[in-house]
Amino acid sequence: MLKNTKTEIVDYRRLRPGNINSPEFRHLWLLLFWAVFGIFFALVERGGVTKNFHLMYSPIDDLIPFCEIFLIPYLFWFVYLVGIHIYTLLFDVESFRKLMYFIMITYTVTMVIYFLYPTAQGLRPLEFERDNALTRFIAGFYQFDTNTNVCPSIHVIGSVAVSAAAWNSKHFSTRGWRIVFSLATILISISTVFIKQHSVIDVAAAIPICVVAYIIVYCGKRGKAER
Repeated sequence: MLKNTKTEIVDYRRLRPGNINSPEFRHLWLLLFWAVFGIFFALVERGGVTKNFHLMYSPIDDLIPFCEIFLIPYLFWFVYLVGIHIYTLLFDVESFRKLMYFIMITYTVTMVIYFLYPTAQGLRPLEFERDNALTRFIAGFYQFDTNTNVCPSIHVIGSVAVSAAAWNSKHFSTRGWRIVFSLATILISISTVFIKQHSVIDVAAAIPICVVAYIIVYCGKRGKAER
């Protein structure tokens, strides 16, 4: 468990434009990464950077059935990711910093890959065997979210980022919480292939990126010193 308690809880009521660069609040600048990432992601997703995509496909994908119930963990990802940001901002600033460093490394690498090696997948079903609220939502989601820039999977990387932050935080590093976060991350990751948003290749490609980022952020000299 972490031993550094210098900036665990910050009184944001004291935040003013003039003191945002102070040691107490400068971690908030890290949130600007999300704005920058959003611009670049919109560029590759909607801006038509390329029309020459590499198709992501494995024979294993054919063995995985479409299962709309996995929409639930897939959408939970948004709560998962936002929730850990809010919690660490309020109660564990050092964990917030490391979470952001992990995300900045992995998402930047992912964006570079999207630019240099554009990918797409053709796994989405043309018709659904069942008509229910989940399949109707997925049909609409397919229209909103294109099937391009899929490898590596941002969904998987983001889920691992949450688990890594939780495992190395003051408040969630107990065995019980680690199991909970690990199971959530696994469910979210496999949900991407069951609702045909990703190929298993996309999931596998995310793992080495996460491993390298974990070593840099949590196993380096600074990371060890703060434990």
